Order: sequence, then C-alpha cells, then structure tokens
Amino acid sequence: MLLSLTQQIVLVPVFLHYWSVDTLGAWFAIMAAGNLVLVADAGIHAWSLNRFLSFKSSDDCDRQTVSYYGTALRLYLWLAATCAVLILLAAQFVHPSTALRFSNQPDFDIAFLAMTVGAVLALPANLAVALYRARGLYGRVVGIQCCTMAIAQLGQLVGIALTGSLLVVVAAYVAGQIVYAIYIMAYDARRQLPFLRELRQVKLSWPWAVSQLRGAFPFGVMNITELVLAYAPVLLVSAFVTDRVLVAQWALVRTIASLLRGLCVQMTLPLAAELGHDYVMGMKEQLRSLYSRGSLLLTLFASVVTSGAIVFWSDFFAIWTHGTIPDNPVLMMTLLIGTCVGAPSVLALSYANYSNRGYLLLWTKSLQLLIFLLLSLTLIPRLGPMGAAVAVISSDTAVQSGILSTFMMRETLQHPMRHASILIGVMATVVPAGAIMGEAIRYLLPGAGVAHFVVECALWLVAIALLASPLTNKPIRTRLVEAASHSA
Repeated sequence: MLLSLTQQIVLVPVFLHYWSVDTLGAWFAIMAAGNLVLVADAGIHAWSLNRFLSFKSSDDCDRQTVSYYGTALRLYLWLAATCAVLILLAAQFVHPSTALRFSNQPDFDIAFLAMTVGAVLALPANLAVALYRARGLYGRVVGIQCCTMAIAQLGQLVGIALTGSLLVVVAAYVAGQIVYAIYIMAYDARRQLPFLRELRQVKLSWPWAVSQLRGAFPFGVMNITELVLAYAPVLLVSAFVTDRVLVAQWALVRTIASLLRGLCVQMTLPLAAELGHDYVMGMKEQLRSLYSRGSLLLTLFASVVTSGAIVFWSDFFAIWTHGTIPDNPVLMMTLLIGTCVGAPSVLALSYANYSNRGYLLLWTKSLQLLIFLLLSLTLIPRLGPMGAAVAVISSDTAVQSGILSTFMMRETLQHPMRHASILIGVMATVVPAGAIMGEAIRYLLPGAGVAHFVVECALWLVAIALLASPLTNKPIRTRLVEAASHSA
C-alpha cells in the first residue's frame, strides 16, 4: 500500500518538477494502457487459482499441481507472445500518439510500446502467483513484488533527474515488472515449492487449451470489466477531450479514487480466500459471520478515508500539483463518494471469484461493461471528465452493488436487507461526521502550505483515533462483532 501511494501520489510532484502538464498526462495515459493490456490474462489467473485449490483435496495433490502448472505455463507463454506481436503490429497501423493526441511528445510511441509489450510479457508470472495463493505463500510473493517496485521507483527518480525523459521513466517502471516475473518464475517458485523441480517439458494440446480458456472465460470477463473501468476512462478522456490540462486533471483525480478501491481490494484478498475455503467446506455459520464482519470493516474503512479526503482534498491537490492544475471539487466528490458506496460490493466480487461463481460473474460483469461503454461513448464527448466519472460510478452502482452484491448477500446471509441497512447507516454516519470534524479543524486552524496541511491532517487523525478508542476495549469489540454477526 505504501509503495502504491508512492508510485501514484508521491512521485507526481517530482514528475511535475521536470515535466510539463502535457507530459504528465502522457505518463498517465501510458500507465493506463500498460494496466489495460493485462486483459490478455483472459481470466486464467483466477481459473488456475480455483484449479490449484481443488487439487488440495486430492491424495496426489503435488503431482496434479505440477502437471497442470507445466501445461498452463505453456498456454500463458503463447498468450503473452501472441499479444506482444499483435500490439507491435497494431502500432504500425495506428500510432498511439495520434490516437491519444500526444503527437507533441517525441518518445510517446516507443514508450507506449515498451509499457504495453513489457506488461504482457510479464503475464506468465500470474500463474506462479495463483499457486502461491493456493499454497498460503501470498505474503511472500507480495514481499518480492514490493522489493522490485521500490527498486523500479528509485530507477524512475534517477532517470527523470538525470535525463527528464518520459521513455527512461517508462523503461525503469517496466524493468521492475520484468525482473519480478523472471525472479518468481525461474528461481523463487521452485525454491518455495520443491515439487516444481519435477516440472518437465509438456506438449500443449489445442483441445486442452480451448477447454481452459472456456473455463476461464467468465473470470476473463470479470477481469476485463475491472481493468476497463479502472484504466479505459483515462484513454477515452485523452482521445475525446482536446484540453490536455483536463486530461491530466482527470488522471490525477481518478488516481485517488482508484487508490481507495485498490486498498479495498487488497483488504478483501485474505477475507475472500477464507470465505472460499468456508464455502467449499460447507461451514455456513463461519461463512456468514466472516462475510458480515468483513463487509462492515470494509465499509468503515472506506467511509473514514472518504470523509478525510473530502475535507482536505483542495489543500492536498494544490500542494500535490504545485498549483499548476486547477481543482475540480465536484468531479472529486462524485468519484470518491461513488467509490465509497461501492466498497461493500468489492468483498462480494472477491468472494464470487474465490468460490468459482463463473456464470454469475459472466453475466453481471458483461452487463456492467456494456453499461459503462454506452455511457462513456455518450457522455465523455459532451461532459468530458465528468461524463467519465458518471459512467464509472453508474455502472458500478447499478450492477456490482445493485445485482452482484445483493445476490451474494442473499445467498450468504440470513438477513441481507438488515445487514445492507447497517452498512448504509455506517456510511451515512461516518462520512458526514468525519467531514464535519475536518471542517471544524480547518476553521480553527486557518492557513496554507505543506506544514499546515500536515498539522491539520494529524489533528484529524488524532480526533478519529479518540473516537475509535472504545474499540481497543476487548469486551466492547467482542459485543460489536457479535452484534454484526447476528444482524446478518
């Protein structure tokens, strides 16, 4: 989380010191494209995770795992190589700099290709990550990823300070991903899971590959929808909006909302793994209790973060951008509050993913993707970034919160409507309360600048900690947990 904050927030003022607003917009567009091409995974990561989990109930778990791993690895390598070739061929006919209106950036096309091709070539590491998750080693792979991210960020700082080149910064970012993938696949996986040393060259049959792609298809639709909602708006705004300052403004505001959603997703990963285990084992009471407590915790976290962000956004944005990019508080409020409202549905999505609900994911995420694309193509040319915000939030609220989350709660909980009412009540209480407390601090402590911003945020955090201090009392905490479980 800290490294994500560094990449998406801390480095931005450094970039603006060396780059123009136009170049910063180009960086965000390239970053969005690099993440968007991860749709090439086609859902195989989630599908293979479920396959690895299913092998654990077998008496010959390791043998089945290594056999599947070897064949699936060849499928991943074929997919990565094919996508890389297609990207390079497409760039010969449609220049990215022309399509995204960055023709004034001399290195944009080569930087765009370096980012997208590098991202797809690192995809096979997803197979090892799925196996690490299934075998309880997810913490280790995250640790390795953090080390490579830190080195890549250091490389970006050195590169921009020495050259000021967009291409050099992109190369440093991509190098971290490639090193991470090579280290995981070639060394660490075999060291942590010794049975992988028995991996042999296997022949990939097309019927087997088609069967795996068919099984992974629902997860692929889910993955495509999540990535499109997160990163396609940056590219769409860049393509439809002529004002490059508005493109950079949208990318920055969207970064904060995406960061909040990303933190929520990270919080659900261990919960979803446990929920998937309880679902497979038929442990209904534990499943119900964990789901209700997890969704309440996630809602409380998102509400607290949203309340603070609403109050201190204007001060933060001015410091963050050195005042070079105008603020749009309405755009920020729309994205942040919409993300907060959709936070409980993130747990429903992760749980559906870990419990192999392929059909449910297929039709709900297909519907969400369709709604988003229709609204985007209609609203962005007319409303610009605000149209993109409305498209993202509307599709997420209508489908993921309105349909997917409702279905999962009705199937999991005894009193889903009562629990949903509690979650809505938590949002309606915490967000205004935190915002009012922040406004009071701003009123009592007027000023500007970095030191003033740090002080007012520190005071707000102290006030939040004091309000939450009763939770440190174990009997009170236990009673609240029991009440949350019984409400479900």
